[in-house]
Parts: sequence; C-alpha cells; structure tokens
Amino acid sequence: MTEFVTATVTGLTLGLAAGMAPGPLMTLVIAQTLRHGVREGLLVAVAPLVTDVPIVLVMFFALRELPDKLVGALGMIGALYILFLAYETARTETPGEVAAKSAPSSLRRGALVNFLSPHPYLFWGTVGVPYVLGAQETSSAAPWGFVAAFYLSLIGSKVAVAAMTGRYRNMLTGRVYPTIMRGLAIALVIFAGILFRDALDLLTVPKP
Repeated sequence: MTEFVTATVTGLTLGLAAGMAPGPLMTLVIAQTLRHGVREGLLVAVAPLVTDVPIVLVMFFALRELPDKLVGALGMIGALYILFLAYETARTETPGEVAAKSAPSSLRRGALVNFLSPHPYLFWGTVGVPYVLGAQETSSAAPWGFVAAFYLSLIGSKVAVAAMTGRYRNMLTGRVYPTIMRGLAIALVIFAGILFRDALDLLTVPKP
C-alpha cells in the first residue's frame, strides 16, 4: 500500500509540473480557447491521451529510448509545425471571424504538437518507463497509480487553464484580443526555436 501511495504522489507531482510548465501545448490550449471557446481548448488539453499511448507502448516494449536521430527528426518537424501555428495565431483578429472562416481541428492540432515533440519520448524513455519498471518490482498496483495520477494532473492542469481562459474570454474586446493572440504567437515562435535547438542536439553525432 505504501508503494502505491508513493507512486501515486510521484505521478501527481510530475504530471502537475509537466502540465503547468510553459510550452507549445499549453500555449495552444490558451490560443484555441480564445479563438474558438472552452470546448476546443479542452480538446487540446486531452491530446496527450491520444498521442502518448503509442509512445508509452513503444518505450515499454523496446525498454529503451528511441534512437536520438529519430526523436530529433520528429522535433524538427514539430518546430516547423509550431511555426505554422504561430503564423495562424498572429493573424487572428476576432473570435467570431476565426470561427466563421476555419474549422478548429483542436484535437488534431494538439495531437500533432505533442506527437512531434521529443519531450514525451524523452520523459517516458528516461523517467517514466524506468520508474514504472522499478515500482513494478515492489507492487503490481504501483505502476497503475503512477500512470493514472500522472495523466490526471497533466490533463487536469491544462483543463483548468482552458476553463479559466474561457471564463474571461468575452472580456477581451477591441485591440486587446489581437494583441494577446500576437503575444501567444511570439511565445509559439520561441518554443519552436527551443524545440529546434533540442532536436538539433539530438541529431548531432558527438565526436569520438
């Protein structure tokens, strides 16, 4: 029982830290909520439930990290996709205009951002899977507590951000709304740069 509680608390802590950390997915949660409403922000928030299943399965069956170059290549593609999202976000003028002109596709956007980021692969390859395998040695229930608690706090924190953003969405009038969206676009460009740098590090073969 003690092992289960420890694993659950660890999962909650790591999930909350990952969920509240600034990043492209969090920025997309806010942007889609402002553009299309709370429902679309929630769809972005739950995207890890879609993309992380194959990632976790690969890590468990491989019992090791994916090759660094493959993870780096995904990161490069992800950086380009985030730049595209930044462009779209910067062009936004009013919520009604965007809703009328385009389909939100929030779940797809969130899933692509998460799947093309190297961070889930690195987390599960270096932290998540090793911890679960270690916990499994002492308790059959502990790994389930860790995984369930991790995603509960990871998704829950982003859902809370979407709900708070949606609550005050209608207060954004005049030039405030496009200014905020352009600020979010700048944040996405910065995250794309960070993702590109991390991907480049993974692609770079160290000298012997």
